Order: sequence, then C-alpha cells, then structure tokens
Amino acid sequence: MGWYPYKVTYAIDSLDPDPCVEYFSTEDSATDWRNEEVERRVDYHIQHLPYSISEQEREHMVEQEMSLSKITKIEGGV
Repeated sequence: MGWYPYKVTYAIDSLDPDPCVEYFSTEDSATDWRNEEVERRVDYHIQHLPYSISEQEREHMVEQEMSLSKITKIEGGV
C-alpha cells in the first residue's frame, strides 16, 4: 500500500452514518475527485428532475453537495 496523506469523506446527506471515504497521494487529486463527484451527483439529480432549474438553483445544489464533503490531510498518511 502506498502513502496517502489526503482523505476525502463524502456523505450522501448530513445524517449519513457511513460516508464514502477515498484516499489520495496529492491534494490536487483529492480536490479533483471531490469536484468530479460533486458534478456527477448534481448532474444526476438534475437529469432526474421533472422540471427545469435555473443556474442559480444549480449553483445552490453544488453548494449543498460541497457541504457534504471534506478533505483532510492525514499526518503520516495511510
């Protein structure tokens, strides 16, 4: 196993007891993964809505998704 000093924790909602946890070797790769996952989740939600939304509503959805994720630097790595 390699050295992974960055951990991304991403919940489904604010009460998620078992959030997704991913480890990365660089902060950039952790940030990239988190941003791609946010976009994937927002796009999925929008595609399954029965109505159109405004750009402002989409931005709000992105903010909500970002609040469910956290990047942590692990001293010593995993």
